[in-house]
Amino acid sequence: MRKSHPVRRVVLTTAATVSGIVLLLSLKPVSGPSSAQAAGGALPQATATAQESPQGGARAVGSGTVTGEAARTQYGTVQVRITMSGGRITEAEAVKAPRGGRSDQISAMAVPRLNQEAVAAQSAQIDAVSGATYTSAGYRQSLQSALDRAKTEGPAGSNGSGGASATARTVTGDVARTQYGPVQVRVTVSGGRITRAEAVQAPQGGRSGQISADALPRLGREAVAAGNADIEAVSGATYTSAGYRQSLQSALDRVGG
Repeated sequence: MRKSHPVRRVVLTTAATVSGIVLLLSLKPVSGPSSAQAAGGALPQATATAQESPQGGARAVGSGTVTGEAARTQYGTVQVRITMSGGRITEAEAVKAPRGGRSDQISAMAVPRLNQEAVAAQSAQIDAVSGATYTSAGYRQSLQSALDRAKTEGPAGSNGSGGASATARTVTGDVARTQYGPVQVRVTVSGGRITRAEAVQAPQGGRSGQISADALPRLGREAVAAGNADIEAVSGATYTSAGYRQSLQSALDRVGG
């Protein structure tokens, strides 16, 4: 019998060893990120979830109205109320603005434009109206505070957290006698907040009718914005304003009682 050549035996042994090592490596579990992806592992899915989850976002804003803090300016007070729907500003209005003399003209010109810009921008980052620098600055300040309140407290009347769901209650105050006629106020309160204020009686006839027509809507807006009877008198309507505050306070006292 012929004997195997020693060199051939060495080559065959080496080849068998290498084959065994390759076989063992092919059976070793995959462990790297790229291997996990190739094998359909969970790492890429977990990464995607982390990217999609919100990072410390503010609480979702619902629907309703929010009034910002009153901003004091060199020419008067500016206070903004916004209406939210689905987390977006649908309406913005100034419930307080500088009044008297030239300020009336400036407010009448600037406020509607600021209201439109607030809705368009969906933020307080709006441009100042030319010729109404102080009013614009106060508007932005009050608007920002309203947006901050909407995020932290929730709009009044919303169904989400922070929203009021209490049944509205309407109360009429006592008749306040003034030098020019009686004033009587009716308020609607919901969730502990004034949602509407209106005069059911006011001085009428001649000049008194004109004063009432001008002053009462402004007094109503101020009552809603302030949430109490501590509201400013309308220039040129001192007696009507005093009677309004008196009747409003009696109505609020009845709500509290």
